[in-house]
Amino acid sequence: MIHPTLLKKQRLYFGILLALIAATGILSMGMGYSPLSYDRLLPAIFGNGTFKEDFILFSIRLPRIVITLLAGMALALSGAILQGVTRNDLADPGIIGINSGAGVAIAVFFLFMPIEAGSFVYLLPLVAFAGALVTALLIYACSYNKNAGLQPVRLVLVGIGFSTALSGVMIILISSAEREKVDFIANWLAGNIWGTDWPFIWALLPWLVVLLPFTLYKANRLNILNLSEPVAVGIGVSLEKERIVLLLTAVALAASAVSVTGGIAFIGLMAPHIAKTLVGPRNQLFLPLAVLIGGWLLLLADTVGRNLLEPSGVPAGIMAALIGAPYFMYLLLRK
Repeated sequence: MIHPTLLKKQRLYFGILLALIAATGILSMGMGYSPLSYDRLLPAIFGNGTFKEDFILFSIRLPRIVITLLAGMALALSGAILQGVTRNDLADPGIIGINSGAGVAIAVFFLFMPIEAGSFVYLLPLVAFAGALVTALLIYACSYNKNAGLQPVRLVLVGIGFSTALSGVMIILISSAEREKVDFIANWLAGNIWGTDWPFIWALLPWLVVLLPFTLYKANRLNILNLSEPVAVGIGVSLEKERIVLLLTAVALAASAVSVTGGIAFIGLMAPHIAKTLVGPRNQLFLPLAVLIGGWLLLLADTVGRNLLEPSGVPAGIMAALIGAPYFMYLLLRK
């Protein structure tokens, strides 16, 4: 049973985070290469705007805001699952190579497969999932010891090695590609939000709609996996089965997000840690907050980045890395 004080604290932070997301979203709607007056936002939203206001708001700004929110939520949830499954506070889909695996699969698909405009958007998450899944299984196999089980520190080191190797594969692919396609892959690697249209939202949304409730349903299993292996086995949990199911969930969330946002790291590292600091390590409490924190962090990074340098701005992935890399070093030194 969760103490009422903790539930009250969770609801308070939940409301604060919703307010932060709303405030950042409103700022993001008005700011940009073609700024919108804030006193014209409500009329434009309710259909009383000019053609220019409607175009900027509904075709450019709003889809990008929704995409960054959904992708940040998916990355945060993926990071929280990975940290629980591996019992390693440094686990993140961008750091341990899962995003790189998805990126290589997307690059191969984009460079060498025939692309149809109608199905391209919806195939991307599936292609990214396939690449990320193969990478995750290889990392898991290399980190697992028959006698000692999964070794958390080894998983991070193996994941970083895979990430570096896959970056080399990406460079080889780029060197043999056409200029236009190279530009796309370079933007993807930098974490430049490129899927900024409504079809990309419909491609990403079903993954979150299914996997977010499923992860919350599995929250108690994640609590048990954070205990030592003998205790978890004694309770009657099938460790390997639960780990594989949750690992597949984390891979699917990360792959679906990066398929439309590019290679973004550190969101999945920071959001769960901030949420745990606020309400403690119990998954039922911190997972909903981590999801909101991840969405807000990526939205904030994208809003600041695209208005920092005109006209192209700074990719959200680089902005997230500027915040996340020092945080990663802090955690590494602390642990």
